[in-house]
Amino acid sequence: MVPNNNLFESYSVPEGMLDEVYTQFANSFPAYGMIKDLFHSLSQADFQKLNEYAKLSFLNQGITYAVYDEEAGGTEKIFPFDLFPRIIHQEEWAKLEQGLIQRNLALNMFLKDVYGQQRILKDKVVPSFLVETSPHFCDMMKGFTPVGDIYCHICGTDLIRNKDGNFYVLEDNLRCPSGVSYVLSNRETMRRTLSDIFKMMSVEAVSHYPSMLLQMLESVSPQTEGEPVCVLLTPGQYNSAYYEHSFLAQSMGIDLVEGTDLFVENDTVYMRTIRGPQKVDVVYRRVDDDFMDPEVFRKDSILGVKGIMRAYLAGNVTLVNAPGTGVSDDKAICSFVPDMIRYYLDQEPIISNVPTYICERPDDLKYVLEHLPELVVKPVDMSGGYGVTICDRLNQAELEEVKQKIKAKPRNFIAQPKMMLSVHSTYIEDENCFMPRHIDLRTFTLMGKDQTFVLPGGLTRVALKKGSLIVNSSQGGGSKDTWIVAD
Repeated sequence: MVPNNNLFESYSVPEGMLDEVYTQFANSFPAYGMIKDLFHSLSQADFQKLNEYAKLSFLNQGITYAVYDEEAGGTEKIFPFDLFPRIIHQEEWAKLEQGLIQRNLALNMFLKDVYGQQRILKDKVVPSFLVETSPHFCDMMKGFTPVGDIYCHICGTDLIRNKDGNFYVLEDNLRCPSGVSYVLSNRETMRRTLSDIFKMMSVEAVSHYPSMLLQMLESVSPQTEGEPVCVLLTPGQYNSAYYEHSFLAQSMGIDLVEGTDLFVENDTVYMRTIRGPQKVDVVYRRVDDDFMDPEVFRKDSILGVKGIMRAYLAGNVTLVNAPGTGVSDDKAICSFVPDMIRYYLDQEPIISNVPTYICERPDDLKYVLEHLPELVVKPVDMSGGYGVTICDRLNQAELEEVKQKIKAKPRNFIAQPKMMLSVHSTYIEDENCFMPRHIDLRTFTLMGKDQTFVLPGGLTRVALKKGSLIVNSSQGGGSKDTWIVAD
């Protein structure tokens, strides 16, 4: 029952939707009652004060991101943040945590295998043509094994809760997963703004993530003596995630560098400092493969470091994540992760994938073309919600256009049934009230030597536009603090 006060007077749960706050389901969280009582008791004026305080906190922290528009170009904005937290029961989270660790172990074993013996391809568990045709497969990684056999040191796995109440994996992000800085900033803002309710509920901490990240980076250093020198390589201040790069570097106490700050000599990476060159052991790179080394990838790149791949393949520096990890977050290959888990770990997947049709397969292509209005079509190699087509919103001419694109290059597309992401109470400024909006969950898993760590909760992303299923900040989405709480 939603009370009829000013902030919630227009609130109603859409038919056929699961509302994590107001719908009773198997994993619904009873302690929402305390949060609901607080927000239901607030007048519009009281809430406005809290909301403005939160925005001021974000402004003072410099929490921004870039939105790209074809007409206006890049625009820097304060990251949209909603004060109504999303709560997940600790018991449910423990199962998700196990599933994420299981998934990351299998993904790492897959990467080692496809750049090594390729057993999974020879046994035809994963079609070899998907790997061979992936634009993210890196030939230079064949036969090379990184320190500790670790390829995917940092993975951002996106989960959705469907209307059946269960979580499903939408996709994995293994190249340069972003968003973790917003988890930490959201939490700091919540502690300042809703300190009383925060203290009353035992919320699992997230503030130790930078120390865990640094510990992971140091654990994969190629040198075994002395303290490793770790740096964070950024494309620069015009990158949409530059705030995160600077935030993480500062939080870890390591240098934030651009390509021009590093150079390679005798297959060793050095950082230019006022005290002279300093040897670098680990590079946490936020630069994509294509731009990382103009010596072997894009010749016109000014973002990377010439020769860094030579140093890496010589074993003198560790790159985090390893080059070529993008082959695993190819959306077509992602659909085989449950098979990887069975193949490498001899276990059943703890978290199910969203069902996926691979358009390169003739039978899947036939099904997709015949059932297009029921599906969501996605490019296999794009992120940020770009290129996603929700087909039940298209007219006949637009559907035909999508069909022709798929038929022209079927390898470039996958399709999935339209999963109804759960909704959550979210404040909509234009309407000055709370409304249900679709949400997902980006989780963050770290894998170092002898240790795997999953950040409690992760980043709940919100589609702020009514009816939208696209939660990405680059397309106008926002976020919530995610609380892992026991009874």
